[in-house]
Amino acid sequence: MSRVLVVLDHARDDIEAARDFYDGCELGVGEYFVDCILSDISSLQFYFGSHRVHFCFHRLLSKRFPFAIYYELVDDIVSIVAVLDMRMHPSKIRSMVLNRRD
Repeated sequence: MSRVLVVLDHARDDIEAARDFYDGCELGVGEYFVDCILSDISSLQFYFGSHRVHFCFHRLLSKRFPFAIYYELVDDIVSIVAVLDMRMHPSKIRSMVLNRRD
């Protein structure tokens, strides 16, 4: 059974902000970041639900960058709700994730 992956607007904004940050460090790294994150997200087609729950959402850690992908599974839809830098203070991460609940 195939799952539908949906990147919600807030998560898309998170990815764009991180891309801009990494491009500011060195040109081209931002696009590499996006490619890596999208690869991590696409892995959820097969590994959805196998990640620990943090702040009411499953959390997938990126393989190449210090980012976490927060998602939920409802029926056959995997919704990406946040893509956050794990170097932020834990209370800020918690607040951002919890504010994205329905």
